[in-house]
Amino acid sequence: MSESLCRWGIIGTSQIARKNWHAIRNSGNGQLVAVASRSQERAQQYVDENQAQVPHDPAPRACGSYEQIIEADDIDAVYIPLPTGIRKDVAIQAAKAGKHVLCEKPCGVDAAEVREIIDACAGARNGQGVQFMDGVMFMHSDRLPRLREELDRGDAIGSLKRIATQFSFMAPEDFLKENIRVHSDLEPLGSLGDLGWYCIRFILWAKQYEMPTQVRAHMIRESGRPDSPDSVPISLSAELEFADGVTGSFYCSFETEHQQWVNLSGTKGHITMNDFVLPFDGAEAAFEIEQALFETDVCQFSMERHSRRIAVREHGSNHPTSQETKLFRNFADLALAGTPDSHWPTITLQTQEVLDACLQSARSQSTPVQPGSRP
Repeated sequence: MSESLCRWGIIGTSQIARKNWHAIRNSGNGQLVAVASRSQERAQQYVDENQAQVPHDPAPRACGSYEQIIEADDIDAVYIPLPTGIRKDVAIQAAKAGKHVLCEKPCGVDAAEVREIIDACAGARNGQGVQFMDGVMFMHSDRLPRLREELDRGDAIGSLKRIATQFSFMAPEDFLKENIRVHSDLEPLGSLGDLGWYCIRFILWAKQYEMPTQVRAHMIRESGRPDSPDSVPISLSAELEFADGVTGSFYCSFETEHQQWVNLSGTKGHITMNDFVLPFDGAEAAFEIEQALFETDVCQFSMERHSRRIAVREHGSNHPTSQETKLFRNFADLALAGTPDSHWPTITLQTQEVLDACLQSARSQSTPVQPGSRP
């Protein structure tokens, strides 16, 4: 491995990988060496399209099979944005070949698959291990440490009582007929995996990775494209309960227009963030603290707004300060150091276990399920 650059290979030619093509160039400690698809022609077309807008020097080579990247001696880490249904085997093969693994979420169809991937990463390189991490970009935003400061100080919202969040978008008609996210062999978790994963991760982050004692989920609607063997979640809501009485809830859907908000409620106020997954365009990432004051005087009722905005200097996208750039920069730092951080695979597995419990509950008439328990 180069002492200063993590040499990357991208396995798969998805849309999200285009954004991360740019993130690798912006990272400063990464070099994109190759991109693989199932055909040489597709891989070359993908390289040419991205290279035309965001050129790497030298241009990444195009590979006509995933194995070419997995077996390459000049690649240290792989980024895997393949469909969930086929991620596991590729991630395990890459780990066994000594490659560090950055995997899009969900990393497997269930927690059992995620454990297999994590075990393969931990046992790689004769037990030294390789770094594993999922691709949740907001985990690397400077906004989260700033938010944690406000939560821990206690005077912003007092004691945390409730975490509510929503991530949704209004899918066009052709999406529900053609997109891989509504095919059960490719994306069996539907909107729960595509969108709900972020909501679950944020709730766990807010609770400092304490696991909920139980979840109840409601399947609002599930469906599948015409060639899908089974249905997948289209719209789903869930309630999470914690041992200390704190509750969390989320709604994920392909059926309501773009929303990606979170609200943290406490005994003294609440914090709102309206772009927790994909920051709005601009040079700042922010959240608002609200401590409304309600007063009455006989017939006079008044609700006073007392709010303050907290912001960090961080561009929303396609910039050296953006959260996706920090994801790749932070991962490369770990890979270059050669000392895998177990925090990242641990929280991936926790997120998957909560997601599994939500799906189990939703498909059993909202029966309470304890995350991590076997069905």
